[in-house]
Amino acid sequence: MKGYRLGAVVSSLAAISLATSVAVSMPVLAQDKHAQHGAAAPAAAAPTALINGQVMKVDQSAGDITLRHRPKKLGMDRGMTMVFKAQDPAMLKAVKAGDRVKSDAEDVNGQYIVTKIEKAK
Repeated sequence: MKGYRLGAVVSSLAAISLATSVAVSMPVLAQDKHAQHGAAAPAAAAPTALINGQVMKVDQSAGDITLRHRPKKLGMDRGMTMVFKAQDPAMLKAVKAGDRVKSDAEDVNGQYIVTKIEKAK
């Protein structure tokens, strides 16, 4: 009787081993099946619309610009007046208080940075 139980245990262990090896190899087989397709090309970044606004103040020495803008991005639900850091302080030389501008900005670790600014036409 002990031999019968041992045979049943061995059969059960063999079945578990087989099931485990099949389960482990299935993802590998699935990967190999699709390997010939190659990696998909990354999607090109969609061009972002520039934010319409007006320059309220330019502080060349601090590299800051104060813009009154419409709510276009950065998670804002309404327009407001905000101080932005210029990514490149040299870009601030092209604008002055009162100019209507189009700009792009990013939130970098909680600080809003103007990455592009141009006078509106």
